[in-house]
Amino acid sequence: MLDESLLDTPEGLAEADRRGLLRGAAEAGARVRTAARHAVEAGVGALRPDGRPRAVLIAGPGAAATHAADLLGTLAGPGSPVIRLAPTGVAPAPGALRWELPGWAGSVDLLLIATPDGGEPGLSLLAEQAYRRGCSVVAVAPAGTPLTEAVAGAHGLFVPMATAPYDQGEPVAGASSGVFWALLTPLLALLDRVGLLAADPEALEKVADRLDRVAERCGPAIVTYSNPAKTLAAELADALPVVWTEGTSAGPAGRRFADALAELAGRPALVAELPEALAAHSALLAGPLAASADPDDFFRDRVEEAPALHARVVLLRDRPLGGLTAAPAARDLALSHDTPISELEPEEGADLETLAELIAVTDFAAVYLALASAT
Repeated sequence: MLDESLLDTPEGLAEADRRGLLRGAAEAGARVRTAARHAVEAGVGALRPDGRPRAVLIAGPGAAATHAADLLGTLAGPGSPVIRLAPTGVAPAPGALRWELPGWAGSVDLLLIATPDGGEPGLSLLAEQAYRRGCSVVAVAPAGTPLTEAVAGAHGLFVPMATAPYDQGEPVAGASSGVFWALLTPLLALLDRVGLLAADPEALEKVADRLDRVAERCGPAIVTYSNPAKTLAAELADALPVVWTEGTSAGPAGRRFADALAELAGRPALVAELPEALAAHSALLAGPLAASADPDDFFRDRVEEAPALHARVVLLRDRPLGGLTAAPAARDLALSHDTPISELEPEEGADLETLAELIAVTDFAAVYLALASAT
C-alpha cells in the first residue's frame, strides 16, 4: 500500500529517506559538475589517444556499473563494442566478487572500472591482470581506497569519485541517482576523448542543467498533481509496471527504471522495447493481470482486502510524436484490455540530454514509491 499523503509531506519524506536517495536525485546535476571537474583534474582532458579501442570492457559491482555499461554502449553504437564483465562469486559482498578478462582482451582494448566502494580485491586483481595483458585501465572509485594503488601499479588512470556523506549509508544503493552519475560522468568524458561518443564539457554541462530542471519539477516540495515523478509513483502504487520504451536512448532508461523499482521499492517490473513489446506482452495484457480480468473487484472490501495486482503500461519515448512511431499501436493495445498507460517524453535535445531526463524522472519516481510504500 502507498501512503499518498506522505508524498505531499516533504518533512515526512525526508525522515523516511534514511539512505539519502531523494537528496542524491535532487543533487544529480551538481554531482555531474563535480565529477566532470574531477575528470579534468585527473587528466582526462589532456589525453591524446592513438585511436579508438577495439572494445571497451566495464567492470564493477551492482546496478551502477550495469547501467553505465548499458548507457555507454547505447551512445557509442557498434563502432567499439561496450561489454560489461559480470562478476562471479559465492556472495554479493565486495570481498567475494571476482572478475575475469575475456581470453581475447589485449593491448588494443580499454578496461573501465567503476565502483562506489573501491575495496574489492577482485577489482584490484583485475587491474593487475589487465596490465599483464597490455590493456589500458581507467578507474572511477572513492579516493584513498585499495583500488587507487592497484590502478597506479597498472600504470592506469584513476579518477576520484564525486562522493557525498549520504553515500556512506548502509547499504549503498547501486541504483542511487547520485552514485550512478558520479560513476558515469568521468567515463562519458573519457569516451568523448577517445572518440566513441559526444560528451565534451559543454555537453556535460547541458546534462547537469537538464538534471537541475528535472529536480525543480520533481522535488519533494512540488505537490503530486504537478509533479510527474510523484504522479507516476502514485499510479504504480498497486500495479505491475510494464515498461515499454521507444527510441534508442530510451532503452537504458527503461531498464534502469525496472532495476530501480526492484532494488529501491521492492517492486517487480517488466521492460521491453517497441515495437517488439507489443507481441511480447500481448498475452500478458489479455490475461489475469489486465484491469478487466477481475469482474468481482467492484465488490471487494476496500478496507479489509488488498487490491488485486493489475498491469499498468509505462511508455518512455525519446522521439517526437511526428516521427515513425509505434506509440498509437501501444496505446490501442493497452486500452483494448482496459490497461491504463502512463507516458513520459523528454524535451528536445541531444541523445545524452534526453536520456538524462528520462532517467532522472524515473529515478525520482522509484524513490517516491520506495519511501511512501508501507513496510
